[in-house]
Amino acid sequence: MKVEIWSDVMCPFCYIGKNNFEKALEKLPFKDEIEVKWKSFQLDPTLNPEETKKTFEYFKEKKGVPEAQAKQMVEQVSQMGNTAGISFNFDKAIITNTFSAHKLLHLAKKYKKDNEMEEALFIAHFIEGKNVGDLNTLVDIAASLGINTEEARKILTSEEFDDEVKQDFSEAKSHGISGVPFFILNGKYAVSGAQPVDFFANALQQTYEETVSPLKNISGDDNSCGTDGCSI
Repeated sequence: MKVEIWSDVMCPFCYIGKNNFEKALEKLPFKDEIEVKWKSFQLDPTLNPEETKKTFEYFKEKKGVPEAQAKQMVEQVSQMGNTAGISFNFDKAIITNTFSAHKLLHLAKKYKKDNEMEEALFIAHFIEGKNVGDLNTLVDIAASLGINTEEARKILTSEEFDDEVKQDFSEAKSHGISGVPFFILNGKYAVSGAQPVDFFANALQQTYEETVSPLKNISGDDNSCGTDGCSI
């Protein structure tokens, strides 16, 4: 069973959603049968890759809200994070263009380490206050997961994986995805937002049962022919 997750590294709800989703998986006896595929999404592709902003500065410019209101909004998200086991550090978080971070995610997929990469990028951005748009920072994150630094630097300074990232963006658009996190369960059900653990567990259970259960015949009279002849 496949679960596709669209996410952006600077989305706090994506980090909360990831934690809740993984806690839900741990509850399920079929967790090892679920294949998780991380997909790229950019909340603000207009950001200059050469520039950075602080969280409250960005909220003020992007949302047009005063700093006091921005801090209140961030505090609410921080409380949600605490409930999910995440200690957000918004005072240190650096807002920047995340396209390069998504390229690194696709490199990690090559080594089946995209889940570990997603976690590492969230930690770097939200906990450690690192610039996830910076070349050297991203190379160091790759190295921490055992990914060759020369290969990481090569893909980050070239157009390699650009098309793969853009393909994720295109798929999101085709699915009508305008916000993240967004989960598609086995191509059948969609779940948007950082839902609670039990919600994810129930949704996964339902999808799994419908995926692996044998077909139920609801047709009544069996007027058909088989290898043993026809039933009349």
